Amino acid sequence: MDYPGHTACIVWFSGCNMRCPYCYNPDIVKRKGRLSVSEVLTFLEKRQGLLQGVVLSGGECLLHPAAFEVASRAKKMGFLVKADTNGSCPEMLKKLLDCSLLDGVSLDFKALPERETAVTGKSFFSHFCRSLELLVSAATDFEVRTTIHSSLLSENDLLKMGAFLWHSGYRGTYYLQRFMSGVDTLGSLPPDGNTISEACLSRFPLTTKLRN
Repeated sequence: MDYPGHTACIVWFSGCNMRCPYCYNPDIVKRKGRLSVSEVLTFLEKRQGLLQGVVLSGGECLLHPAAFEVASRAKKMGFLVKADTNGSCPEMLKKLLDCSLLDGVSLDFKALPERETAVTGKSFFSHFCRSLELLVSAATDFEVRTTIHSSLLSENDLLKMGAFLWHSGYRGTYYLQRFMSGVDTLGSLPPDGNTISEACLSRFPLTTKLRN
């Protein structure tokens, strides 16, 4: 799921500028990292010929200046490079795209402005829009995904988000990811059935699939 079709490792960058209650990497968000950049690069050097790809994730990987170095070195080693991002760092995203260092991107669409603070605790919607614009205009493969929990986003919220993506020029698949119950998360959310009706799915203007 992290890099469909490819055997890959994940480099988790510690720290995040959002506080999504459903996040299942609370220690990483709180900057509890264990490895240096040099240790990560040594790990990758030893996996040449064994792995096909490297996924930069987090936390928010594009907050870190080191993301550029890791992506650049990984490409030179022959790896495909994918980034998982919340879209809040369009400057770093543009730098990576301009240097052809990304083969894939998963862009997390947290919410529209009226629900963004409730979902993330922050306000980065204009940054997200710029990141989406960059990716729509780029040749790099990318997907848009949203984690769903009924206490945070209603079916109507999700339909509005799908419409926003369509009007922004996105024509890929929109993935709705179920909240992961039974694991430690950053916030305290109750279990959720994540039930979305077939009637609702049929109303999205673009192909929409449930994941997890």
